[in-house]
Amino acid sequence: MALRDLSLKQEYRSDRDNVVSEFFIPCLTNSIQYDRTIEFISVKSLSTLTFGLENIQDHHSKIRLVSGHRFGTSDLNSIVKLFDQHKTSRLNGRLNLDSKFGNFIRDSKIRQLQKIIEDFKLEIKVAIPNSEYVDGVFEERMGIFRDVNDDVVAFSGTSNVTFDAENRNFESVDVFTSWDDKSRVDTKIKNFENLWTNKTNYVEIYDLIYADKKNLLKYTTEWAVYT
Repeated sequence: MALRDLSLKQEYRSDRDNVVSEFFIPCLTNSIQYDRTIEFISVKSLSTLTFGLENIQDHHSKIRLVSGHRFGTSDLNSIVKLFDQHKTSRLNGRLNLDSKFGNFIRDSKIRQLQKIIEDFKLEIKVAIPNSEYVDGVFEERMGIFRDVNDDVVAFSGTSNVTFDAENRNFESVDVFTSWDDKSRVDTKIKNFENLWTNKTNYVEIYDLIYADKKNLLKYTTEWAVYT
């Protein structure tokens, strides 16, 4: 099924819709690319992407995330370790799961995240404000789904990155499609691409591993409930 074939609403809201099962998962399941901006990520939030990816057979699919630069300590350590491991495996031309990762990989959420990194070319960048005009952190809330027909569904308005059907956050999502609102969708696409290529005013964009090595990331306990 293509994105155009879905019966999408212009708005989803928790008081009358199941935002995850009615919008997020159908769109992700029928996409080959998912771009997302979010103020934070965790191992749990990333691992729950499998709820929408489990039926995707096209491993040319990719996911690009731009996140704020605050992380839970264990989340950041785990995510960085997985990306470093994946990079080493690619350089060696084989999966490198030696004994030092044994207990680490046995964690179910870690295994799910590892599969997403390997199968769907997950990339993460972080956005750090660099201007007196932005006093705080990156909190843009936008997402873009793209399918094999190059149709696009864009959304904004939710702070939730979790695709877990058991999620109980109260949220609302405004939805725009390339076949009904092309100009709005084109603007969302341009905004994301400018972010991804570090062409957006007032924020600096870094690859996650580079930012970690340069000690640009901050630890927080604010989102411990999500880990």
